[in-house]
Amino acid sequence: MSSRLTGDETALWQAAARVLDANWTGTATVPSPGLYPHQWSLDSAFAAIGLARHRRDRAERELLSLFRGQWTDGMLPHLVFDDRLPRHAYFPGPELWHGGRRPGRSPRLVQTSGLTQPPLQALAALRLHESAPPPEAERSRDFLRVLYPCLAAQHHYLAESRDLAGSGLAAICHPWESGLDNSPAWDRPLAALRLPPAAYAPDRTPRDLPTGEDYDRYVHLVALLRAREYDPAYLRSDHPFAVEDPLFNAVYLASEHALAEIAELTGHDPAPHRERAARTHTALLDRLWDADEGCFRARDLREDRLLPVVTVASFAPLLDPELPGAAVRRLVDLLLSARFAGAAGYPVPTCDIQAAAFDRAAYWRGPTWINTNWLVWHGALAHGHTVVADLLYGSTLRLVRQSGFREFFDPFDGTGRGGHEHSWSAALVLDLLGARHASRAA
Repeated sequence: MSSRLTGDETALWQAAARVLDANWTGTATVPSPGLYPHQWSLDSAFAAIGLARHRRDRAERELLSLFRGQWTDGMLPHLVFDDRLPRHAYFPGPELWHGGRRPGRSPRLVQTSGLTQPPLQALAALRLHESAPPPEAERSRDFLRVLYPCLAAQHHYLAESRDLAGSGLAAICHPWESGLDNSPAWDRPLAALRLPPAAYAPDRTPRDLPTGEDYDRYVHLVALLRAREYDPAYLRSDHPFAVEDPLFNAVYLASEHALAEIAELTGHDPAPHRERAARTHTALLDRLWDADEGCFRARDLREDRLLPVVTVASFAPLLDPELPGAAVRRLVDLLLSARFAGAAGYPVPTCDIQAAAFDRAAYWRGPTWINTNWLVWHGALAHGHTVVADLLYGSTLRLVRQSGFREFFDPFDGTGRGGHEHSWSAALVLDLLGARHASRAA
């Protein structure tokens, strides 16, 4: 496929669908062929959102395949390994996690990681149901009945095992759990880690990814978790990396609202999900809102202070439908300022452009990503900010028309970087196009 995608939206739709078709393994969608050969939790949720517009049967299989890796305590791993692939097809592979095995908790039939990721799956499942044509509505409801217990267990795990401060917010215990792996937001807590003398990470080929000592820190955190068998009591008391992240918790809140709707559709009690969403809403404002900056920032639980760098995660609480109007306005002002979209030809950069840590080419330290654009677009629409939503819609489609379905993009000139034919880039373009078509039809 040519990197430049010209033509009307129908051509763009067909190109995106071809990417998802090519990346389908028969049970799941790999993020990018060769580069990311297994199944990632967040990637699969985004893939399911796009597949809902293209192949509903695959969207359902995508989610069911992912939940094969769910642990007995409800934890949904961020990575489910494909055992048909060579052992060293990807690092970190199963050997780092000891197979992701925690006696009595991890699944017996598949190998997984021992971390989780933002719980977008309930929102993906609800959007899949909402896109069902009338003849398929009841069958779609039957699928939700199958999936609901898995989703409820996932959210129960976060409430019981990851609310480390008792605040109503879930904590991440590794940067890989954030979905924004090497974001400069994590620089301070990572710098505080005391590494053992030996380096953990093998030699890696630089590809704008975190390497060297940074990667040693990531793997050291896994080694600590693995040594304690991923014990929630250890996470609460001793694990050195514990952060309440605004993006993770905004997704958690939005998915609790979605899970309440799914509960009603499937004959379950929605009240516990609404109560958790309300508690998370309050905690986001009480613990992560920075009134001086006019945005949300991550909180380091070990030092009990907000982390300094403002990133695209600061805008994720727009996913909260009850976010106060004053907070929404301040977030929009910051988003459109010269620190973010106002100075980027292809917004939204993943780090404050004026921050010392900003790097236009370095993974989550500056480039624009389609999945974070989609989250902000979704939140802006929910609050009626159509100008922001239209800006993100147009700039996102312009990125893929110019550079193809790349992993991430230069925020100033739109150059594609990272992997090619990236699944969530294609999937979310399908959702953007489908949503625009639906609004026009209405």
